[in-house]
Amino acid sequence: MRYPSGAFLLLCLIVPAAVGWAQEGSKNPENIFKRAVELHYSGDLEGAVREYRAFLEVRPERVDARSNLGAALANLGRFQEAIEQYQRALALDGRNPSIRLNLAVAYYKIARLSSASKELAVVLTAQPENRKALLLLADCHLRMGEFKKVVELLTPVESAEPNNRAVAYMLGLALINDKQLEKGQVLIDRILRDGDSAEARLMMGTTYLTIGQNENALNELKRAVELNPKLPMVNSLYGQILMRVGNVEEATAAFQRELENNPNDFEANLRLGALFKQEQKNDEALGYFRRALMLRPGDPNSRFYIANLDLAAGKMAAAQAELEALVKDAPDFVQAHVMLATVYYRLKRKADGDREQAIVNKLNAEQQAKQPGAKENPKTDP
Repeated sequence: MRYPSGAFLLLCLIVPAAVGWAQEGSKNPENIFKRAVELHYSGDLEGAVREYRAFLEVRPERVDARSNLGAALANLGRFQEAIEQYQRALALDGRNPSIRLNLAVAYYKIARLSSASKELAVVLTAQPENRKALLLLADCHLRMGEFKKVVELLTPVESAEPNNRAVAYMLGLALINDKQLEKGQVLIDRILRDGDSAEARLMMGTTYLTIGQNENALNELKRAVELNPKLPMVNSLYGQILMRVGNVEEATAAFQRELENNPNDFEANLRLGALFKQEQKNDEALGYFRRALMLRPGDPNSRFYIANLDLAAGKMAAAQAELEALVKDAPDFVQAHVMLATVYYRLKRKADGDREQAIVNKLNAEQQAKQPGAKENPKTDP
């Protein structure tokens, strides 16, 4: 349970005169606030929420009460309401890093990782030494696939704290996913010095997955799952290698296990959605794709799949709008151009469809030219 901060408790112990209030006892606003804090400490969160709200009816400018109300709501799992209260508190005291950190945590809990990242960056500007904010920001970047940002953020910390396993683990994963395999291997070796661990096995498995050594990746990730099946990302990565080797049934089960432990894993949501789509379970698939898009706003693959489902459902206008926005943001996404051409042809817009098809042909030719061993077409004299 998150309790009110010591600073807030101090405010409770000093009960000023109720200026302008004739009522005494329980109707005194400061007594209401004191009772709210007592209920909060005792674990009666519903009672605390009720009393904080009663106090704020008459003292809406009190930042501490507003923030405490947010904390009580967050502990009840009512994160959206908590976010509203933290935002209102920051409107009164925008320089308070503790309130902003709590706001970031609430965003993180509901998988609004981009919003959490923005708030955490502000906290770190004010408090560069705040390790909780730094590690949470690194985790947000890692989950959003922003590996270079993780490396930039954690490299100085790892140098100063070489025995910090949490830092070594996140930095190692980021380095491996950023294709900096040698630097990642250094951190794997450091973790392995403490004995066999799921973290080290996961990092090794990720390395093998990155370089295409499927059998080694499968063995390492299987062992990681055996050592700690609740380690974040372990079932997701295991599912990815199972898909790669063609074991769809076990891959599906692995992705589902990941989401039971960690509903905010991007890859598990995206790939499980794709598997359900293959089975024509489109409603279930759409839920996973939307969750994936919430975790990584703007992700091209999530947007493509959602447009695909709209097309399959005959929602032509929605599919057209989504695909036009997608090819604008990701102009080299060949399949998006292919699908957009299909939409245009179905809408009897042949000229637009032909234009998209020409773009597809151009992109395919460019990709083919980049393949190893590609040869230029022979030139002939006129």
